[in-house]
Amino acid sequence: MKRLSYLFLSFFILNSISAYAYTDQENIRFRSEIEEGLDVVSARLNVDMPDNAPGALGEEVYLQEGSAYNKNISVFVPTSMYVRMGAGLNLGFASDKASFNGEEHESSGSWNTQIGLGWNLSSYVRTEIDFQESTFSFSDLNDMQAEYRTLGGMLYFDFARRYIQSGDITYRRTFVPFMGIGAGVGQYQFNGIGGAEGFVIAAPRAVLGFNIMFNDLIGIDIMYQYQMMIGNGFGWNVRSGGVDNISNIMASIRFNF
Repeated sequence: MKRLSYLFLSFFILNSISAYAYTDQENIRFRSEIEEGLDVVSARLNVDMPDNAPGALGEEVYLQEGSAYNKNISVFVPTSMYVRMGAGLNLGFASDKASFNGEEHESSGSWNTQIGLGWNLSSYVRTEIDFQESTFSFSDLNDMQAEYRTLGGMLYFDFARRYIQSGDITYRRTFVPFMGIGAGVGQYQFNGIGGAEGFVIAAPRAVLGFNIMFNDLIGIDIMYQYQMMIGNGFGWNVRSGGVDNISNIMASIRFNF
């Protein structure tokens, strides 16, 4: 009887052990799940807590062959302000003629300078204050000139986004056409006896042009500018008060910061 009891106990222990033992397939699956879990943990650690690897070393560490990296796209950080400086020529054929002794004379060899400070309100809209100084000469009128000095404000609208965000990458456009509308105030003087002078309002002042960027910070603006000058006549010995149209072609360099 005692031997039967020992035999029964041994059989029960062996059966219990075999019930909890892993088969070969279970062992393989167990190892696979552990390795997969370690890979997931490693990936999360690499994303959440990256090592510091600045500069070229960082590029070698984090960029792998066959990834989405494109050397032709450079990361662009949009700027908030810019300054612009330039000059231009008066378009005599598109401007009103000055009166002198009852005759009209077209502007010739006239030029304009400009300096402005602007704010980028969005990728489409910017505003700017500027100072312009114009010097007018006239055909067949030697030593007879006029001068304009105005301070104005403009609101510009770009016809294309200056910068585009694609995923986590922001890049800029090289060519952006634009238009602007605004006004200016100042003073003008036709030099010589009988020359008109006084306060002038340039309203409206409108521009149409395009911007070409050389890099992220420096570019050029080419534009046509129209001004309706409300002042005290355009010429010499002219009536008090008047409205005259002036057109310029301008080129300026823009520095973003």
